[in-house]
Amino acid sequence: MEVKKRSSSSSLSDGKIRMIQGAILALALTIFLGNLMMWVIMPTFTYYQKWVPALLAATNSTFFDIQGPIMMNFTLPILFIAVLGCIYVHLEKQKSDSVTSYCNKDWLKVLKKPKIMKPLGIVTWIELFFLAMFIILCVWYFSAFVYFHYSTITTYAATKGVQVWQARIDRLALVIGLTGNICLTFLFYPVSRGSSILPLLGLTSEGSIKYHIWLGHIAMTLFTIHGLLFILFWAVSGRLHEMLKWDPHYISNVPGEIGLLVGLILWITTFPAIRRRMFELFFYTHYLYILFMAFFLLHTGMFYACIMLPGFFLFLIDRYLRFLQSKQKVSLVSARVLTCETFELNFSKIPGLEYSPTSVMFLNVPSISKLQWHPFTVTSNSNLESDTISVVIKCEGSWTKKLYDVISLPSPVDRLEVSVEGPYGPVSTHFLSHFNHRHDTLVLISGGSGITPFISIIRELIYMSSTLKCNTPKILLVSVFKNSSQFSMLDLLLPLSGTPSGCSNLDLQIEAYITRENEPAPEKPEPLRTVLFKPNHSDAPITPILGQNNWLWLAAIISSSFALYLLFVGLLYQYYVYPMDHGTNKVFPYHTRALFNMLFIAVSIVIAASAVFLWNKKKSARETKQIQDMADSTKSLNSLLAYADQELESLPQQSLNKSIKTYYGQRPDLKRILLEVKGASVGVVASGPKTLRHDVAAICSSGLVENLHFESISFTW
Repeated sequence: MEVKKRSSSSSLSDGKIRMIQGAILALALTIFLGNLMMWVIMPTFTYYQKWVPALLAATNSTFFDIQGPIMMNFTLPILFIAVLGCIYVHLEKQKSDSVTSYCNKDWLKVLKKPKIMKPLGIVTWIELFFLAMFIILCVWYFSAFVYFHYSTITTYAATKGVQVWQARIDRLALVIGLTGNICLTFLFYPVSRGSSILPLLGLTSEGSIKYHIWLGHIAMTLFTIHGLLFILFWAVSGRLHEMLKWDPHYISNVPGEIGLLVGLILWITTFPAIRRRMFELFFYTHYLYILFMAFFLLHTGMFYACIMLPGFFLFLIDRYLRFLQSKQKVSLVSARVLTCETFELNFSKIPGLEYSPTSVMFLNVPSISKLQWHPFTVTSNSNLESDTISVVIKCEGSWTKKLYDVISLPSPVDRLEVSVEGPYGPVSTHFLSHFNHRHDTLVLISGGSGITPFISIIRELIYMSSTLKCNTPKILLVSVFKNSSQFSMLDLLLPLSGTPSGCSNLDLQIEAYITRENEPAPEKPEPLRTVLFKPNHSDAPITPILGQNNWLWLAAIISSSFALYLLFVGLLYQYYVYPMDHGTNKVFPYHTRALFNMLFIAVSIVIAASAVFLWNKKKSARETKQIQDMADSTKSLNSLLAYADQELESLPQQSLNKSIKTYYGQRPDLKRILLEVKGASVGVVASGPKTLRHDVAAICSSGLVENLHFESISFTW
């Protein structure tokens, strides 16, 4: 197949890049399987009677003591995979293919078929397979540890001074807590927005939130049972005083109880009935994860916590980088206000900031709330709009309503202070490339504000059709709106500026359904209103947080921060822990070790990430200054305003309007539409309310036709 090329400065050909990426994936998979084997072996006699003594003998050191082999087995492998992931993603961005090869395997089609399960929502067979594997791991871990501890239960009961049945409750409570730690180990990977591990699996953070929710529910269920069983054991054995025990040389009960109480408060607010009605309560209580993790480390000690350390370590790096980015006030250039309480915000960005369709950006407006951050879909295209990045916001809560009121005033403010995090999304800038090779037709089905991710997809296809001269699939956009005022959202399909004259080459059909009106409104709808802002000199365009080679810099941060952490821990053990444990009758307290480890982790990440951030900030200062000078010029603002006034009369917009069919007082017959779509392979993407996505998924998985391939875009939890 002949493939069009983008200009690229990469010295490696695409073929060599694919070979290197294949080797990276193979190495990462090998390391992960080895790490998984350690999880499988850990709850067995083989591990404790043979492996642990051998590991301690091989790593006998005054620097790390028993913490050394645990980090070597469970922490280092995952962090090394994260570094490999950074290199893999960096190479992915160097590819010059505008169309990537796609292997259309029949068995892969079957595994990607959607299935609707009430507790889980829309899932694929692949997701169900990995979920089943995870549950099998948890069941094995639980049963093997029960067998391990129950085999010596009589001896343990005599040592503890309790009856055997009471000892069984004690050991069962311990094993359930250990099983919950497996969920905690994987809990933070899905919420690391700049993760280098998720792209290795073809995932994004936004699409993986559901895994975080599943793991959180399972973990808190197990931890709650763990705590209740221990309280039961203390009650039946007459040891309730142990609830107040803080053992400096073993598991401490008090921090475990505090951590469980904090976790329960956090957990309760995550249920949909509370989260959707009281989002601010959910948002603020979720910060309790900091206390939860601190008391977890004080409860278990650092030895065992090293098992779950890599996921949390990577999350902390990601969280601190987001903090550094959020401290910069960005340049808000303009806004476009629609009649349906929807508006588009346009920010200045440097041309080197590239992102993929369906990306998400988090916004904070201090004048409304200094703490609240809200995610919004990026609707602009980094190829068509090199100097701006846009998001569309619909009023669906108190925060968005307050922001709309500020922007839609007859005399809006000259400047609005905004901070951003992101954008985050699919790694490859060739997000839609496989559609060209895989599908003849692309059906986009949206409900209400669910059209926003499709705006970025259509703009990318416009770019591929007009600039790259690629063959693009036929596009059918089915949009469902409540009333005709929301119909104006279709005016956002074309960018504010830079619309290629050749966008008419795109085979685009739009079917708009207005469900609550039986006929067009008698009055002509108001046109979009453009509001221009005057940024301060302190405002800056949005830049990549770690510069153009951000993934390589992230690999450097992961490596150097962990090396610093090991250095600090080694010095602590060499000069304080080892001499005390081996030279006197005293033992260095577990909770003090945990506190020092927490401090070292925080300091190491701050030093490494801050150094890289400041270095890249200094390098990008000149480019930022040039963009600020352009934004300050009156000529630039006047030309933007003139374009905005003429935009709706442009030829591309007229061509777009001709492709729209409007239906009033009815909902789309999705089954008929999908079954009538022609083409050997039809891609179906649904975005919007859960019922809409479930209906589309049910049709695609019904087996009535074999040419439908479903994907879901959901930004609601």
